[in-house]
Amino acid sequence: MSLLSDQDFRLRADHALEDLQRAMLPAADDEGFEVELQNGVLQVVFDEPSPAKFVVSPNAPVRQIWLSAMARSYKLSWSPERSAFELDGESLNDLVTRLAQSFLNT
Repeated sequence: MSLLSDQDFRLRADHALEDLQRAMLPAADDEGFEVELQNGVLQVVFDEPSPAKFVVSPNAPVRQIWLSAMARSYKLSWSPERSAFELDGESLNDLVTRLAQSFLNT
């Protein structure tokens, strides 16, 4: 479990979601999906190849960022070594990008 304070977690989570939004916008423009960040929750909304939504949200009590995508949930913890939220060595940005590409190629 992360040793981040509540305030540090919130700041890092907000920054991570903002970075993810920026990273996803070029692909969203190219592939025709939406990336929306509102009230601390990022949603990636697809109309094609079928309607779907990825939801990325901070979970402050456990100091994790949770991702719900393609009927699965992913729980990413803060890695001080990488200064990023990650799951099994994969960063939040890399995970969401990989899942989005996988979804678009189905």
